[in-house]
Amino acid sequence: MRSFEVPGFYRSPLISAIKQKRKAADKLKKDFQPTLLDLGSLQILLARHFGFCYGVENAIEIAFRTLDENPDKRIFLLSEMIHNPQVNADLTSRGIRFLQDTKGNQLIPFESLNAEDIVLIPAFGTTLEIESILKKIGIRLESYNTTCPFVEKVWNRSESIAQKAYTIVIHGKPTHEETRATFSHAAAQGPAVVVKDMQQAARLARYICQEAGQEEFETEFSGQYSSGFRIDQHFRRIGVVNQTTMLAAETQAIADFLKEQVRSIYPEPDAVADTRDTLCYATSDNQSAVMGMLDTEADMAIVVGGYNSSNTSHLFELCAEKLPTFYVDGPDRIENATTIHHYDFHAGQDTTTHDFLPKKDIIRVLVTSGASCPDATVERILEKLAGFYERSLPYSDWQ
Repeated sequence: MRSFEVPGFYRSPLISAIKQKRKAADKLKKDFQPTLLDLGSLQILLARHFGFCYGVENAIEIAFRTLDENPDKRIFLLSEMIHNPQVNADLTSRGIRFLQDTKGNQLIPFESLNAEDIVLIPAFGTTLEIESILKKIGIRLESYNTTCPFVEKVWNRSESIAQKAYTIVIHGKPTHEETRATFSHAAAQGPAVVVKDMQQAARLARYICQEAGQEEFETEFSGQYSSGFRIDQHFRRIGVVNQTTMLAAETQAIADFLKEQVRSIYPEPDAVADTRDTLCYATSDNQSAVMGMLDTEADMAIVVGGYNSSNTSHLFELCAEKLPTFYVDGPDRIENATTIHHYDFHAGQDTTTHDFLPKKDIIRVLVTSGASCPDATVERILEKLAGFYERSLPYSDWQ
């Protein structure tokens, strides 16, 4: 896999060294046990896999190269490059402006653009409709499209099975940029519908099994199905794909469940397409690493990443099922040895916890981060934790 030119201020010498040593000792990525940083009274257990993935590094390289090569041009991002506040702040500080927010609401009218402007497509991709608007203005997208190849893989899979007369069922967050893009590409090929979780998949089964009608479907799944979708026609053959950052276990459970529902009504052997899992490798590795990390004894966990990052939120969910878990987007959120400001994922708001570090002779803290979080951010959090115990990170151990 190729390497990318990512600004050095996103790198961490310590974490890079740890990752290189783990990779050399485990080339097939079979070992998901965490890395122990033993600081005496503080023991930090780093997940086997975390941080920037292929798609994120590719997007960052293109964005910074575009800035360097076009100092006199107006440069826009369609929406956030990736879901990380530091990276997006770095780009806007250099003059890049967002055309839309993460929900697709317009911040700068497309009509204000001209053919000389540069528009970067984010790693999540975009819809065919927006691509068409930009191309009509005369904006060149080819050199500035940072869509992750693993997202494009899902689009290609959707196209392939749609051409065989399958309806595409997309497991994803309906308002997420990637799911909106995948839905657009899938719907251009055939009927498509989005389900956000197992609960909604169970609701969809009512329509598959003809327990509820077309009008109720259109109300309940408003904005989540393609034009002309008919429940009496388009559930006879389905294929399930997903937003690449969803929980692997949930996608598999939804696919198995819907497969069972379709075959109970339409028992033809080819009623369900063999789509296989369409998670990206980094999402899969990071989730497996968290599961391996959770097999070890610990007192608490810290998950680092943007609060609107889908893949990071799922890492938080996995950790929070077992341990007190704090979701932070940077070291400044840890105010001191007693106070941490963190994101309450379930309430969707910031919160503050006092006395968050256990009162023990030795505490064990699990640490991981999302695929859009710089390693340098994680290192600064580790340094902060170590400082509370008057310890230094063991850089010499990994040189």
